Amino acid sequence: MDYDRDMIFHGEYTMAVTETFKAEDNVEITADVYQKHNKSAPFIVLFHQAGTSRGEYNEIAPRLNTLGFNCMAIDQRSGDTFNGKSNATNLSAKKMAKGTDYIDTIADMKAAVNYAKAKYSDDNIILWGSSYSAALVILLNGLNQIEADGILSFSPGEYLGSENNVASSCHSISVPIFITSAKNEKSNWWNIYESISSEQKRFFLPETGDGRHGSSALFATEKTSEEYWEAVESFLKEFFLKPQ
Repeated sequence: MDYDRDMIFHGEYTMAVTETFKAEDNVEITADVYQKHNKSAPFIVLFHQAGTSRGEYNEIAPRLNTLGFNCMAIDQRSGDTFNGKSNATNLSAKKMAKGTDYIDTIADMKAAVNYAKAKYSDDNIILWGSSYSAALVILLNGLNQIEADGILSFSPGEYLGSENNVASSCHSISVPIFITSAKNEKSNWWNIYESISSEQKRFFLPETGDGRHGSSALFATEKTSEEYWEAVESFLKEFFLKPQ
């Protein structure tokens, strides 16, 4: 492992440590681990949207650290350079002539959760997805392919083809789940939300603006970012942080 860089957020340092591990098909997965707390803290595995990389979480992960969570942001094999970080998993997959479609990233996501459970967390693994990966975290938990204690899904939709319909696969989800998006995207996921049986489901849409697609809605440059953060923090505190 090697040190990536110091991140400064709200006056505090969070050091991202870049690590690699293998998917089941031997594609090398690159990840940034933001570990500020001991292994008893809840652990969030962060998955990016199409055309990006783990760099999508450069400013998000440190703020999650300040809330009491450890995090890991991975490069999935479907993606590209973003926020100054090349998608190394995509490069590894292409070098091995492996597929780089959305569905192909399931191998990366499963490996990331297994890695987090084995090395970094005693309990409380939370899945966080953005756009296509927001759909996948719901699908994989609903089909019992990835076990998790909670889900945050930013702009999910039926992006995965008719054979991987998210709404028809999520009835069995019983863990706390949070869904959000830009205001004009609600129709993309409302059927999914209504199909989820969990009594611990929550959703959010911004009141003062249109918002933005995916986890980038939380970027400080977005005028509605603090509205999103307030909703995210409320959900996380309700279900995953013990009262002081």
